[in-house]
Amino acid sequence: MQGNGFKIGCIVAFLALTIYYLYPTVVWSLEQNYMEELSPSERAQYQEEEQQKLEELRTNTLSLGLDLQGGMHVTLEVGVPQLIRELAGENADQLLNDVIDVAAERSLENDTDFIDEMVAEFESRDPDARLSRYYRNDAMDITRRSTNEEIATFLKTQRQSALDRAIEIIRTRVDRYGVTEPSIVKQGNNRIVVELPGVEDKERVRSLLKGTARLEFRLAADAQEFRGFVNSVYEYYDDYTESADTADSAASNQFNPLEEVLVPAQSPYLVGYATPEDTARVMDLLTTEEIQRMMPRSTTMMWSANPLEGQGGSDLYQLIGVRTQVELTGDVIEAASVQFDPATNVPEVSMTMNSEGARKWGRITGANIGKPVAIVLDGFVFSYPNVNTKISNGRSSITGLDGVDEAEDLVNILLSGALPAPLEILEERTVGATLGAESIQAGLNSILFGLGIVAIFMIIYYRTGGGIADLALLLNIIFILGILAAFKATLTLPGIAGIVLTIGMAVDANVLIFDRIREEQRTGKTLKASIEAGYANAMSAIVDANVTTFFVAIILFSFGVGPIKGFAVTLMAGIVASLFSAIVITRVVVDYLTQAKKSAVSFG
Repeated sequence: MQGNGFKIGCIVAFLALTIYYLYPTVVWSLEQNYMEELSPSERAQYQEEEQQKLEELRTNTLSLGLDLQGGMHVTLEVGVPQLIRELAGENADQLLNDVIDVAAERSLENDTDFIDEMVAEFESRDPDARLSRYYRNDAMDITRRSTNEEIATFLKTQRQSALDRAIEIIRTRVDRYGVTEPSIVKQGNNRIVVELPGVEDKERVRSLLKGTARLEFRLAADAQEFRGFVNSVYEYYDDYTESADTADSAASNQFNPLEEVLVPAQSPYLVGYATPEDTARVMDLLTTEEIQRMMPRSTTMMWSANPLEGQGGSDLYQLIGVRTQVELTGDVIEAASVQFDPATNVPEVSMTMNSEGARKWGRITGANIGKPVAIVLDGFVFSYPNVNTKISNGRSSITGLDGVDEAEDLVNILLSGALPAPLEILEERTVGATLGAESIQAGLNSILFGLGIVAIFMIIYYRTGGGIADLALLLNIIFILGILAAFKATLTLPGIAGIVLTIGMAVDANVLIFDRIREEQRTGKTLKASIEAGYANAMSAIVDANVTTFFVAIILFSFGVGPIKGFAVTLMAGIVASLFSAIVITRVVVDYLTQAKKSAVSFG
């Protein structure tokens, strides 16, 4: 064993590191089995008592992909038409809105680029008109004189920037949510594919991914003016008459359609209360041209974000009057956290503003003492508390939340920032845990079957050398899992396929070495001399084959997505482990067995 001290040290170190990184996975599996045997109450108590330990184990365990442990696959699309409208700002007119609507429909039908369709539609209406009338950007040299082609390039740049920003925000939100090894990749010009392994609460994830986080602080409507408006609306519909023709004569039925879907309210800031199924009908009645003419100037109506409990346990949403002017936005929020009301223990979100926001907030609250201020998120009013005193420290709270989960998600969204454009879910797939278990079992079966066939063949054909190769092969698989765990990579079903492929590649190196040894023995050399020459002569071929395959794996990892990337990760780990096993481990074992002729070693 002279000269093998360094190699033995490397083997021990490699094996120790592998055990170290795989240990959390083994313990986590045992903990999972233990908790499954507990009753629901005992499990909840155990998870609370051992929260820190379990969280640490979960973080360091070998991650399984969506196809192995279940979860959600979501395809999101950035709302480019809405983004283009917002970029135009106050310059947008009816012509631009019509062009955007037509372009959106045409790009969807023909699967073409929306911006190209928009430019083409705009020029078809007036070949001499310029889009620069709507868009300006000094930083990108977009001026009144910019051509339509330059505007199109500018808009595509903004679309790309919005897509990149959306990916960053989604990744931050998902990380805060606690998903292990999520996959978030860009697809085309305006789509994002998100894979969230182990996620079960679909509704919560949808809200997390789609929430644009447009936080606004608005003043409530003028109490006297808005109360007069509400009274006028009810009076208007008191005189509503519905006519119906019968076979013999015309009959009429006079009733108030608004009161059938909206419960009147006493507050001067409320239009009333409606059930979830009636909100659309309410808005149909209140957005007619006649009603909108009655609306006080600079005033609009918004629904509450969460319902109140009405009679009989039904949910009722409040329709609230607020100012159209946005006094403050979420850009001023510097910190946010979940707090609990000391009197009721109800969760709320506490927010701290930056210096500019604190100054404005102090001015707004100081000028509106005794009046409500509406806190609006994504077009819904979360709360509209009365201002009791001037708030000069920039602190405020969002109340009216539906539990701790919603409070935590809201903090997550606020701290991640606002999405640059709305996101729509185009496709959603849920992979159940049962399917994942079946995939794992099928993958394990394939590994065991492949390993068994190769092991039997090697022993039959190469005798002692085949047994040595089988030992190295077994360690090789353990090393692969250790490498994946160390680099926090995710094991996927294609990754298992990579392990199966590595089994064949690992013995391929031993086949080259053992055949070289047999060739040397046929020339009359001693066993030790044949072993030395066999390893030396096979080395170049082994290194060449594995290095070139490793480069291919790097290319697959760099340009591939999803399953291809999972396969590439495992393949790279397998090449490193198989080279170490074939060159170092088998050599140490062969040298030990042939030392001082302790045993007869045969290579077939």
